[in-house]
Amino acid sequence: MAEADGVKRLLQIKMRALGDPAQVLTLIRSAAPFYRALGGTRVRLLQNVDDPPQIVLEIEYEASAALELNRHKVASDPMVRTFLQGWRAILAGAADMDVYQDVTE
Repeated sequence: MAEADGVKRLLQIKMRALGDPAQVLTLIRSAAPFYRALGGTRVRLLQNVDDPPQIVLEIEYEASAALELNRHKVASDPMVRTFLQGWRAILAGAADMDVYQDVTE
């Protein structure tokens, strides 16, 4: 649930690798310290056993309540959009991104 100064979230990015999935996996693994530096507390990388180009990246993070309220505003920031366009250039099609909250009791 929510902490006094932040909220816990899980960002899930579903993507399909263009070309060799191993190259995309290497790129994502190399970016893990970057995600942790931005507040990611846990990073998981999943690859579909039956369809190896299909990859899921999960980043668990804690965001300030103010940032959470402006999440859509942050997503439209030109720097963030440029970063995402770079990712989309190495992936087949767009990456699907969803943000979840843990409701396990």
